[in-house]
Amino acid sequence: MQTSELPDLAHTDSKPLHWLATATAMAAVVAAAGMLQPDPVASASTTAQHGTAPVAAPDPERVVYPLGCGGTGSTVAQQAPGDLDGDGLPETVAAVHCAAGSGTPPSGIYVLTRGSGAAPRIVATLVDPAQEMSVGDLSVRDGVVSATLFGYSSADVPRCCPDQQEKVTWQWKGGAFVRSAQAAPTSA
Repeated sequence: MQTSELPDLAHTDSKPLHWLATATAMAAVVAAAGMLQPDPVASASTTAQHGTAPVAAPDPERVVYPLGCGGTGSTVAQQAPGDLDGDGLPETVAAVHCAAGSGTPPSGIYVLTRGSGAAPRIVATLVDPAQEMSVGDLSVRDGVVSATLFGYSSADVPRCCPDQQEKVTWQWKGGAFVRSAQAAPTSA
């Protein structure tokens, strides 16, 4: 029987320095992967996770609102995204009014969700423009919609200058948005 000798291969003889270099390289890869994670605060404000794909909040500029603006069109004055019903998908709350040249046109506050098609759709009206209110501020936080509403104590008050103010919130409860006043209406 004949024996053959294999060549002496340097990479087959592992030494402690080889294992130290391998461990250092692996630690660098793990550290780099940890630094490349997305910022959860930045992504949570505009998207929500459902499964593995991020979903953007509905775009309020793509909705036809039930406003009687004639030929002037409407303006989305404010918008606030957030998950209002706890399903993991963001809705958008939009304050919208007619694009009037002057004065304080009444606003509507609408909740938008993704429609079955490409365009978002209105699923709730929180403030109807027929109430003749305007919106000072609008926000969504932890599933609660907050707004400051301005109105008029009588028909004698000029429409440029609301004289009443009310801070209100809405929260999804039992299949509907429930409105709560944060303070009694006051004169502005």
